Amino acid sequence: MSELRVGLIGGTGLGEALGLEQGGARRHEQIDTPFGRPSDTIVEANWGGATMLLLARHGPGHLLNPSQVPFRANIFALKQLGCTHILASGAVGSLREEFKPKDLVIPDQLIDRTTRRAGTFYEHAAVHVEFAEPFCPVLRQILTEAREEGASVHNGGCYVAMEGPAFSTRAESLMHRLWGGDLIGMTAMPEAKLAREAEIPYALIALVTDYDCWRHKPALKDAQEQQQKVDPHLLLKEIKGHLAAATENAVRLMKRAVELMSARREQLSACPALHALELAIWSDKSRIAPEEAKRLAPLWGRYFS
Repeated sequence: MSELRVGLIGGTGLGEALGLEQGGARRHEQIDTPFGRPSDTIVEANWGGATMLLLARHGPGHLLNPSQVPFRANIFALKQLGCTHILASGAVGSLREEFKPKDLVIPDQLIDRTTRRAGTFYEHAAVHVEFAEPFCPVLRQILTEAREEGASVHNGGCYVAMEGPAFSTRAESLMHRLWGGDLIGMTAMPEAKLAREAEIPYALIALVTDYDCWRHKPALKDAQEQQQKVDPHLLLKEIKGHLAAATENAVRLMKRAVELMSARREQLSACPALHALELAIWSDKSRIAPEEAKRLAPLWGRYFS
C-alpha cells in the first residue's frame, strides 16, 4: 500500500485532543458530494507516518443529532480525498456488567435498529455488499494490539444501533440484551455499511459512558443520601463525565494504532473491504445510466473501465 490516508471520525474536539489541528494542518472547507456537504470541515494532517483525515461527525458545536448526520456525504467526501481506512469513535451505553463506564470496546458485530437514515449510495442499481463481518478484522486486530498494558479495552462485542435521539426505554434495553447486544449507540449505522460500499475498511472504538437503563442503580443507604442524589440530570452529568475520560483513553489508543498501521502497510492491504464491490454489482453495467456511473465514480469507477 503506497499511501496510507486514515479517516478519523469522532466527536467534536477529537482533532484538538489528537493535536492534529495545529500548525501545518490543511482544512478542506468546501467539499461537495452528490449527497450534499459533510458534517464539518475535514482536517488533513500528517502524523505517525500517515496522513490523517479528521471529521467531526456531529458538526461544529455538535449541532447534528444522530438522525441528522449526513452519513453518505461524510463517507463520500472521505473517499474523494483518498481515504484508505477509517477508525471511528463513538459513545455507547453498556448492556453488560463487564463493560464498565470509561472502558473502551472494539466491537465485532452490529444489529441495525435505525429507521430514518439513507443506507446506501446505490439508489439506481442493485449493489449487494457482503456485510457478515461489519468491522474490518485487520483493523480490529491492530487496535487490540495497540492497547496499553492494563488498559480496559475489550476485544469484541455486539453494537446495537438505535435511531435516537432519545435513549431506550427499560423494556427496549432488556430486549437488546436478550438479542445478544452488548452495547447501545446511535452512530455506527449506516456509517459502517456505507464505508463497506465505498470499499473503505472500517473499525470502531466504542466509548462506554454509562450502563443502559436495564441495570437498576444500587439502593441508597439512608434518607440523607437519597436527598443528595435527587437530581433529575444526574444520569446526563455522569455520561458527560465518563465520556471525557473515555475520550482520553480512545485518543491514546488511536495514536498507537496509527503508528502500527503505518508500520504494517502490507498487512493493511489484506483488508477484505478493499474489494467489497468486486462481485457486489449485480446490475448489468451496460444498462446503468452513464451519468449515474459518473456521479458515483469515486466509489465504483474502476469497475466501469
